[in-house]
Amino acid sequence: MPLSENSVAGIVDSVLDSYQSLVGIAPRDGSVLPTPKTISGLVFQIRDLLFPGYFDGKSIQDIRSETQARIRSIATMLNQEIGKAIALGDPSSQNSEAIVGEFFTQVPRLREQLWRDIRALDAGDPAAKSELEILLAYPGFTAIMMYRIAHHFYNAEIPVMPRMITELAHTLTGIDIHPGATIGDYFCIDHGTGIVIGETTVIGRNVKLYQGVTLGALSVVKTDSRNKRHPTIEDEVTIYAHATILGGDTVIGHHSVIGGNVWITESARPYSKISLTSEGHQVIRSSKTDAL
Repeated sequence: MPLSENSVAGIVDSVLDSYQSLVGIAPRDGSVLPTPKTISGLVFQIRDLLFPGYFDGKSIQDIRSETQARIRSIATMLNQEIGKAIALGDPSSQNSEAIVGEFFTQVPRLREQLWRDIRALDAGDPAAKSELEILLAYPGFTAIMMYRIAHHFYNAEIPVMPRMITELAHTLTGIDIHPGATIGDYFCIDHGTGIVIGETTVIGRNVKLYQGVTLGALSVVKTDSRNKRHPTIEDEVTIYAHATILGGDTVIGHHSVIGGNVWITESARPYSKISLTSEGHQVIRSSKTDAL
């Protein structure tokens, strides 16, 4: 049966009391906050600028006018959303128009970087039939693309928005890359579900990760937030499924191979091969010729 007027009034009073004692309501003008819906629309527009005609089903007749219109639309949205995000921090410290202008100057470089990631995925996955398949269908590439967009705004010290972008990727792909991570060229994520890459992780060039890999922190103490908490993975490293590598001082040397399900909290020299025996013991070899 429906609630009585007295019951509703009592419930309203209780909820309003909670607004006073806990986190309250958003500002009266909801437009001052970036929202997942607007950030999602913005990211997909940026994707269409980076890869025109691939995702929106359009037959582009005049690429110049199409690009011009797209840039104007993105610039308007970026100014609005960056302005909202800046207002959550110190509005006097940043200028949204300058940040937007800088972003557009980086679009050609970002496109080049993303095509290098596509080529790494194509080279690293025998199941890949084409670069087009990777662009359109691979969750690993979707997560990398959104991370690289978010990382630009993270470096510009925009509050909240970069994390919203990578959490959109997390929702879509199951791959969790913090926008603060530093990731080199030719990055390959194969399958990808369950990968976690922490904020202060540093990843070199030509690194390949499989599903379930965690590059995380040994400690979750809040006071460590400004310290390097996550590992460094040098160039040409392959990390197999469900390996866990923790700690800000942990460095995996270049050309290493990390086997599945290992747990690593100490550094490994270049050319290391780390695996589990059938008895579950962890074995480390550091030779260019030893096989995993």
